[in-house]
Amino acid sequence: MATANIPVRTEGQTTCNHHKGRQLDMYCEKCQELICLKCISTIHKAHPMCELSEVTSQKKQDIRNFIDRTEQNDLVQIGKYITSTDTLLKDNDKIFDKLSHQVKIQTEKLKQDLDNLREETLSLYQKLKDDNIKLIQKYKQELESLNKQLKHQIQKCKKTLQQGSHIQIYDTKCEIDSEIHIPVKPILDTVSFNPNNTPKGHLVQALGKVTISGQGHTSTDQKRSVLLSYDQQQPSSQQQSEDKGKKAVARKTLLTETKVVEEWRSPCYITSICPTTDDQAWTRYSKTLTLLDRKGTVIQKVTHKAVITDISLSPTTHRLWACDDQNNVLELVSGQLTQQFTTKTYPKCICITAKNYVIVGMSGNVSKYTTQGQMVLTTMAAGTGKPLVCSPYRITECPVTNNVAVIDHSNKDDGGDGNKHVVVMDTDFQQLFVYRGDIPSTCKQSPQTGGKPFYPWGIVYDSQGSLIIGDGNNKNVVLLSKDGRGLRILHTDRDRVGAVGVGRDDLLWVRIGYPKYCVKMLQYYKM
Repeated sequence: MATANIPVRTEGQTTCNHHKGRQLDMYCEKCQELICLKCISTIHKAHPMCELSEVTSQKKQDIRNFIDRTEQNDLVQIGKYITSTDTLLKDNDKIFDKLSHQVKIQTEKLKQDLDNLREETLSLYQKLKDDNIKLIQKYKQELESLNKQLKHQIQKCKKTLQQGSHIQIYDTKCEIDSEIHIPVKPILDTVSFNPNNTPKGHLVQALGKVTISGQGHTSTDQKRSVLLSYDQQQPSSQQQSEDKGKKAVARKTLLTETKVVEEWRSPCYITSICPTTDDQAWTRYSKTLTLLDRKGTVIQKVTHKAVITDISLSPTTHRLWACDDQNNVLELVSGQLTQQFTTKTYPKCICITAKNYVIVGMSGNVSKYTTQGQMVLTTMAAGTGKPLVCSPYRITECPVTNNVAVIDHSNKDDGGDGNKHVVVMDTDFQQLFVYRGDIPSTCKQSPQTGGKPFYPWGIVYDSQGSLIIGDGNNKNVVLLSKDGRGLRILHTDRDRVGAVGVGRDDLLWVRIGYPKYCVKMLQYYKM
């Protein structure tokens, strides 16, 4: 049975809530509340009660007891706690000062070890260099001595021919019959150096492990704890969290040798290539988009009013996006490029992500937008330092980790140093590693390739999360592992390698030559 809400007496109220204007003079012992004289015959009828004055004497004593107890115990204890916080502050300073000192000492030790290692390595190089110099100089002296000897012998022969007797001619002929022994070219000491491009993990291990215990840390503290604690055998909580977010991928096995499954002369110029899920590919050149099948037959052409600077196929909607030299970001709708939004500066390249964001590369920065054009992230530095990406040329997103790889041509006009490279960033646009075109000596290269400045023209991730790069100068298609450590040359051509794209079943489309030569379709995984 539902009961009506009983009004509550406010502190200091002297009148009854039930009987307006009546003074609260009595105390109901059963209900433990103040009542008026009328309540005796109504609400609190037959309840044991007494006058209010009889209750307050005991309440006064309770109040005195509270004052005595609080002053003698609680306030004294709290005062001690307050005093102890000063000690805690001092102890806290000592602890972290000591830890900071330990880190500084360890850092200085590591610096000294690195300096010693550097000096040992440089000393070894110098010794090898000096040994080679001695060998070369000795070889040169022997050659010069032989050169002088032969010149003297030639002069003697000429003189003999002009003035010599028969005996002298005979003796000279016998003398020149002896074999000329040319000094053997010395075998020089050779040495190579392969710098560790991702040393951070090893440096963290060398510095030492930081373990933070206790509760009440902010998210920043937790993140710092994860960043400082590094254990290759026990992944950090952040790494585990990232691993949970990764797509489950059925592992594929690389073929021993890459197969060329299709090869044809392109019917159009190609500067970008985006394979579709049905064995076709959109290509771009100047103001024209061309859709080709896997045999090179033209299926569709789309002409735009401005120069199209790059194209990207959405991995979720499978719609084609583009950007042009009029600062427009566009989507192909009903056979026509339709503007979705504009950028403040000239968009050089574009990538549509799995979460349907639009990543655009412009001079000095790479920015992420919603499909409506609202910026959500950028690499542009707030200070005056060098940008993370100076001259973005192509962008691709990893379907496994959602990392982003960007070809940076690093033009000096954009603040770069002119050395082209690939920057790999995480989803927050924090740099993970940089690839500068280094090819380990273990990778087999043909004699006519390799050794030229790295010139990446094409870049794409495959379904395994491996990064594929088309190196134009060295005519190579290289494959990098997710962390940038593993590398393999998938294909070496006789002509320059340009745009690359990955289609169904990781079939790789590669444009060979510039700007119009042929397209090769490569299979590098076992089917």
